[in-house]
Amino acid sequence: MTETTSDEKIVISAESTPLRERIKSRKTIVYETLVDPTVIKVASEKLKQELFTRYWFFKPKAEEIQFVSIDKYYEPYIVISGKYLIDYYRRFLYTVNVEDGVLEVILFNNKFVPKRPENSTTKDSGVIRLEGEERLTKEAKASFIFDRYGRDATLERLPSAPSEKNPKKIIAKFRIEEIPKNVEVNFVRDRLVKRPQNIKRVVDEVFEVAERVVIYTPEFKIIYKNVKTGEEKALVFDGVTSERIRHGKSTISQGMRTIKSHIK
Repeated sequence: MTETTSDEKIVISAESTPLRERIKSRKTIVYETLVDPTVIKVASEKLKQELFTRYWFFKPKAEEIQFVSIDKYYEPYIVISGKYLIDYYRRFLYTVNVEDGVLEVILFNNKFVPKRPENSTTKDSGVIRLEGEERLTKEAKASFIFDRYGRDATLERLPSAPSEKNPKKIIAKFRIEEIPKNVEVNFVRDRLVKRPQNIKRVVDEVFEVAERVVIYTPEFKIIYKNVKTGEEKALVFDGVTSERIRHGKSTISQGMRTIKSHIK
């Protein structure tokens, strides 16, 4: 018999193998406001009638729409990338055909008696079955950019802008509700960490987060009121680009529940 040697690391059972995690600390960035509130207010005046237009052509008079307030706040966007790697063995049953008339097969000091397959129509054919293990690796990578509501965002939604030198001071000043600790890590872990089936032994298993940033971007909300109906509506503008933003109706608490709903 041929002697085999191996310099592999010790392999332990799948049940007792802990998942190793390498999680980078969260970085917080607050974009500077590059647009003056007066510019935003002027831009909103051109759109205020559109807010209260009905059936595409019933537009109120400009003097019927009054300015109520303008407020600056910050919206968070999460940028994160992760990787999951598992190196493992799985059980596998090998079926080997043997020639007619073979009574025994000896492999690795083990004796195997050929048997005829249950559905075989050939009386003299036989097979032996060898139970073994196969070593495999599985790797998954992903990057995400999403807003506080768990909705996918794009790089276009995060324009280049200088950041505040003291982000914590801005967060405190505007009473910004920060993203809960580790919510984005749990989000990515839930997406990537998927153990394969039929694991016999695990050599190594690692979950890694190499990029983890929360970017707070300034926005302006302007409220207008229709004096004839008493109805109030809002316009929202990006504080970096001055572009109009169309948000959904979700609140921040609803948004956090949306993100957490993706986490087991």
